[in-house]
Amino acid sequence: MTLDPKDWPAFRKAAHDMLDMAMDKLEHAKDGRTWTPVPEDLKTKINTPFPTSGIDYQDISEQLTNIMPYGPGNTHPRFFGWVNGAGSPSNLLAEIAGGAMNVNAGGRNHIAPVIEKQVIAWAAQIMGMPEDSSGLIVTGTSMATIIALKAARDYYLKQHETAQSDMCLIGYTSEQAHSCIGRAFDMLGICKNNLRKIACNDAFEMDIDALKAAIAKDRADGNMPFAIIGTAGAVNMGAIDDLDALADICAAQDLWFHVDGAFGAAAILAPQAKARLQALARVDSLAFDFHKWWQVNYDAGCVLIRDPLIHRQAFARRPEYLRGGERGLWGGDFWAVDYGPELSRGFRALKVWTHLKTHGINAIADVIERNIHQAQYLEVRVKTETKLEMLAPVPLNICCFRYNFKTDNDAKNTELVIRLQESGIAAPSTTTIHGQTAIRVNITNHRTRESDLDLLIDTILEIGGSLETVI
Repeated sequence: MTLDPKDWPAFRKAAHDMLDMAMDKLEHAKDGRTWTPVPEDLKTKINTPFPTSGIDYQDISEQLTNIMPYGPGNTHPRFFGWVNGAGSPSNLLAEIAGGAMNVNAGGRNHIAPVIEKQVIAWAAQIMGMPEDSSGLIVTGTSMATIIALKAARDYYLKQHETAQSDMCLIGYTSEQAHSCIGRAFDMLGICKNNLRKIACNDAFEMDIDALKAAIAKDRADGNMPFAIIGTAGAVNMGAIDDLDALADICAAQDLWFHVDGAFGAAAILAPQAKARLQALARVDSLAFDFHKWWQVNYDAGCVLIRDPLIHRQAFARRPEYLRGGERGLWGGDFWAVDYGPELSRGFRALKVWTHLKTHGINAIADVIERNIHQAQYLEVRVKTETKLEMLAPVPLNICCFRYNFKTDNDAKNTELVIRLQESGIAAPSTTTIHGQTAIRVNITNHRTRESDLDLLIDTILEIGGSLETVI
């Protein structure tokens, strides 16, 4: 018994048909609805007992084709709701090659570690970090944050072995920081209550004076400050902390400097934002996503750590059945399992490598710069409309505003966004800025054009006008 096709020509035809369908979807990604809810009859068809016998390849190809229209819509140029990259057709090539290879990239002596090391080296070079920095391609910034903060925690505890056992490790981040940082503290046993959320200034950046005061208080209380987590691109509205000031504090007080650059770190490629991100060269660790502004298909995050020895010491615990050697398949100088929690892991680095080789950094930088300009264009459009009001600055690619209703602003702006999504015209999201519900428009798509933003504003004004009289 084998799971190989009994009829290879039939399988080849089904695979070619599926590829054609995928190409059609990507070629026409700008057309049609942004988001389409999953029909109830399709949910019913999927909700079946587990299969005991298989179907032919043509049938499964048809079923796959039937589900393709019902994703979240992030390939569409008017998907604005969350920081999701749009992907690119070149990723299909990597997925085909990777699927055929079926690589476990956790270790051993084969091509995956070679590719991953090269991608990490490129990433460190782009961010200005030392050429011998270590790292991994992971599922996303959430996992990257856990890996980085485990290295930070272990290093700090080793350096302070004589400290009293009842002293608490304390970390500091912005009130605008992503929730994955608190989750990482919790999962690492540090306790999320030991993550101090520092107030922000008017630009939504971490308040440096408030940070210094919090550190001083914790030291006076007998606690052990160990890390500052800066933000490069706050998820609510794109703020970038004063990274140089944070690096100075870490250097002066012997603290680990980590930056969450999930989407914002990519803006180091854009001339308009590069100066505000130069301090990424000073971090001890950095987490970011290739699957966001870099346009690599999901999932592909990255963690970079300045000191490869500190990184390796946090994870290298290989048992005898995973021993290495100078020769043979158990050789190789890079086993990913020595730098993270996963032994079984896909060949994500292949997507990143293929994407960067196909397009080159300059083309990706152009997309990022254009998206920043588009957010500024949207800000101008909002400011020219008397019914609309900006709620936050636009430091990068996120624009937060609202429709000014005479009553029930929060409820009506929420309803407005839901109707926009259900119309299929565009898919922004909502967030809360200074206690007010905001329409949040994130532009992280290489297919978006200014005409898409004009259609968005025109539709918001239309729906808003109807809501003024209906609700």
